[in-house]
Amino acid sequence: MQFPEHSRVWIYQSNRQLSDAETIDIQKSLTEFTNIWTAHNNQLKATAEVRYNRFLILIVDEEAAGASGCSIDKSVRFMQQLERQYNINLFDRFNMAYRSGGEILSANRNEFEELIKQGDITTDTIVFNNLAQNVAELNTKWEVPFKDSWHARVFG
Repeated sequence: MQFPEHSRVWIYQSNRQLSDAETIDIQKSLTEFTNIWTAHNNQLKATAEVRYNRFLILIVDEEAAGASGCSIDKSVRFMQQLERQYNINLFDRFNMAYRSGGEILSANRNEFEELIKQGDITTDTIVFNNLAQNVAELNTKWEVPFKDSWHARVFG
């Protein structure tokens, strides 16, 4: 299902890579959740996906029905349930993901700073901007070189 570029996006990053089996199970749970996700008793036009065995992405086309505070709370509770079920952390905003060779790795804030000092993360290292707000930003501003990211302002 294609979603318009203005569709709202929430990106949750796991603190570890998920196994293929976990990814399949989580994708199934995400699909079940988005199929029943409502806002004020209105069905949301929503989808979800797991990317790179690490990122859980919720997408809502708010033209049909907008995501309300209570519907967002439902999604947060659902993500917290997944955290407990799979022993992962999806809410650590200082867990930075980056590409290293063909892998996607993550590091906490202190480790990330050390990787920059050591030259393991350079201005051209691809980092993940989990602050993307909509499908357009997900497609164009999610995977970006360090020098073009908010990371550069914080760690530069």
